[in-house]
Amino acid sequence: MVIPRRELIERVDEQDRVVGVVDRAEAMSRHWLHRIATTVCRDPEGRILVHRRANDVSRFPGQYHWLIGGGVGIGETYEQAAARELGEELGAAVSAAPRFLFKYLCHGEISPYWLGLHETVLTDQVIPDPAEISWHTWLTEGELQAEVRRRPFVSDGRDALRRYLDRRPFGMFVR
Repeated sequence: MVIPRRELIERVDEQDRVVGVVDRAEAMSRHWLHRIATTVCRDPEGRILVHRRANDVSRFPGQYHWLIGGGVGIGETYEQAAARELGEELGAAVSAAPRFLFKYLCHGEISPYWLGLHETVLTDQVIPDPAEISWHTWLTEGELQAEVRRRPFVSDGRDALRRYLDRRPFGMFVR
């Protein structure tokens, strides 16, 4: 029997202010607001990293996603959590500094949360953690938009992609 790992996070309110420390699984089951940090990973040519989640992850197994991320830990900023998640999911060699773009209250499929969206350019080799990511590739924005219509993408990621593309000038990304 696998015993689930406890992940303590900060519960927050509608203004993203900390109101307590809770287990992430409890926050999700009770629909308490918490924080998630994600990063859009681009290569030097501007393509976006797209991946397929492993089949045995607890949330959205086998679905495609264009963001790398996870829960913001106790006392962490969105930026710190985004950088940590990049290293955990894409390999220790990834030494990118995610740049905060925006956050919004996401009414997620599983539970609501504040989503902090970042962007970075990866020049290091990506070696995904197979426990998290089963496949990956680099796509242009147009190719990504086509794949989102064709493949089973994480639902919250679809909304985040629309917001990301709507919020920035065409063709602009961090270098």
